[in-house]
Amino acid sequence: MILSQLEGQAHGPEVVGMFFFEDNNYVLVKGDPIGERLAKAAEEQGIMLMGCDQCCWEREIESNLVDGATIGCFPNLYKALAGSMPDHIITL
Repeated sequence: MILSQLEGQAHGPEVVGMFFFEDNNYVLVKGDPIGERLAKAAEEQGIMLMGCDQCCWEREIESNLVDGATIGCFPNLYKALAGSMPDHIITL
């Protein structure tokens, strides 16, 4: 799991951002154990966490995300990562 690799600083490539779609946005809700761990790793390593704005609005979770997580759409993602554009993009 990438989270345990991030926590152990053993992932390899530098992760600069993670974007969440559909029901995966529930991971970013405050109190979710995985989301809280992810938020901690993201803060320590400068990783941007962003949930799809439409997906968060549909699920009515936009105001209850873990600390440091934001919502937006691809233009927001591109702008946020412009200073450190990734070499690789992985989607699931």
